Amino acid sequence: MVNLVLPRLVDVSAASRRSASVTERNVAALRSVYWLLLISGFVEPLLYLLSIGVGVGALIGDLTLPGGEVVSYAAFVAPAMLASSAMTGALAETTFNFFGKMKYMKLYDGVIATPVRPFEIALGELAWAMLRGSAYSAAFLVVMVAMELTEPARALAAFPAAVLVGFAFGALGMAISTFMRSWQDFDLMGSAQFVLFLFSGTFVPAEAYPAVLRWLIEVTPLYRAVHLIRELTVGTAGWSWLLDVLYLIAALAAGLLIASRRMSHLLYK
Repeated sequence: MVNLVLPRLVDVSAASRRSASVTERNVAALRSVYWLLLISGFVEPLLYLLSIGVGVGALIGDLTLPGGEVVSYAAFVAPAMLASSAMTGALAETTFNFFGKMKYMKLYDGVIATPVRPFEIALGELAWAMLRGSAYSAAFLVVMVAMELTEPARALAAFPAAVLVGFAFGALGMAISTFMRSWQDFDLMGSAQFVLFLFSGTFVPAEAYPAVLRWLIEVTPLYRAVHLIRELTVGTAGWSWLLDVLYLIAALAAGLLIASRRMSHLLYK
């Protein structure tokens, strides 16, 4: 029995090290300009929070959440901006950057000449994307606490949720990128991302939309992400967020599986 289990543990350990080497390569390549990337991805959701959450919120006043909590409009918008920030940070790495490395730089053609396998490349790239996404999330949570839009304890609980959101969108973005033929194809993805940003309960509760549109909104990944983080930062202490967690874990697993299989097809053909 020990002889059967030990090789599996060794395989997992070796695969983890190989995935980590992919992540380390990215850190070494971009370490000198990484702080500029952090600033660019963090500022956009912060500006939305200040302009719409605070500015428009001064005209709107307070909102009542489905659980009965009364919160300021800025406190309502802030969790959505956090979810969008995690999504944007992860997608930036696993779409444009990932596609460029695979399609034009031919980086992974050289990587698979080593013992590193496509699944391990995908896992390493996803981990690298989450270093960026997690930095966005942590910085934004600090801003939320400083602006008294959530409590420190709730912010600590929301951080792993934001990391999960980034992992899920990173995996989905990587899977989508393997189907892209050229840079022009990303225009469609950018449009889809913007639609998600507008219609995921970001600025208006999903309950405000007609029933059919509300159903479509509630099955989108960004809505589940917004709902999860909003429940943790300003919502009730109920268990409805568990559905969001299961949804995002399923999206993460599906995206990673598709990405690794597509990479195997593209790299070994």
